[in-house]
Amino acid sequence: MSTHPSAQDEFDKGERFEFGENWRAFLAALNDERIAAAELSLKTMLDVESLEGKTFVDVGSGSGLFSLAARRLAARVHSFDYDPSSVWCTGEVRRRYFPEDGCWTIEQGSVLDQDYLQSLGKFDVVYSWGVLHHTGDLWRAMELAATPVGPGGKLFLAVYNDQGWRSRCWRLVKKAYCRAPRWVKPVILYPAALRLWGPQTLRDFLRLKPFETWKTYQSARGMSAWRDVVDWVGGYPFEVAKPDDIIGFYRRRGFTLCRCETVGTGRGNNQFLFQLSKEPDHPLPHCDVNMDRTV
Repeated sequence: MSTHPSAQDEFDKGERFEFGENWRAFLAALNDERIAAAELSLKTMLDVESLEGKTFVDVGSGSGLFSLAARRLAARVHSFDYDPSSVWCTGEVRRRYFPEDGCWTIEQGSVLDQDYLQSLGKFDVVYSWGVLHHTGDLWRAMELAATPVGPGGKLFLAVYNDQGWRSRCWRLVKKAYCRAPRWVKPVILYPAALRLWGPQTLRDFLRLKPFETWKTYQSARGMSAWRDVVDWVGGYPFEVAKPDDIIGFYRRRGFTLCRCETVGTGRGNNQFLFQLSKEPDHPLPHCDVNMDRTV
């Protein structure tokens, strides 16, 4: 795996959040329940029960959880991330669950590197959940993320919703957090966490179910509530887009919208599933999966 010294330079200058360090902490909480939730998330959005015989590229693999989910669904998986710590996390997840697996490759790479994207070849599923809006060049990232989609292939994206002035305010918070000295970061993080979770926590108490939403949060995608708070507050660079703009962008590039789930006027990710119209030319080799592998 190659290294990208510029990534560490950006972290040191406070120009980019170290997502990989956040995911390192998340791996301590990774368990079978979270993995099952991630698998269900993929199966539901892709409307499949298995990815056997399919290839899957995880653009910005982060913790490696969804690369693992795709692999357990029998896909041949290629994972890459710009952040060296995220690459390590994905490699650690593979080591735990699929050691020395020839059907799962991991590299360091950038979705903004056109030559790298073209070198990957074509895939049946290109997956990039909550990544492209953190590249610093959202629309170029969206353009290049389509590069590895094969004929008849699917593109599964999640991009932050444009909330207008609220999004601009959050951008300032995120920028301040990344540039703040380590001892100042909690001063930004904890008030933001209260803003994010305070109203829902109060509603849970009024329903006589204290912290229920927090405790059951992982059921959505297998993620951790606290790690997602840190991810949200620190997630810089930060860009947003309106659903209609994203849909139009890909339609002009030959994609058909298969499914869309939005957050309305709220905060968070809008999810999109697109497909190229042409059917694949030939099937891909089979990869066996042992579903019983655990830590």
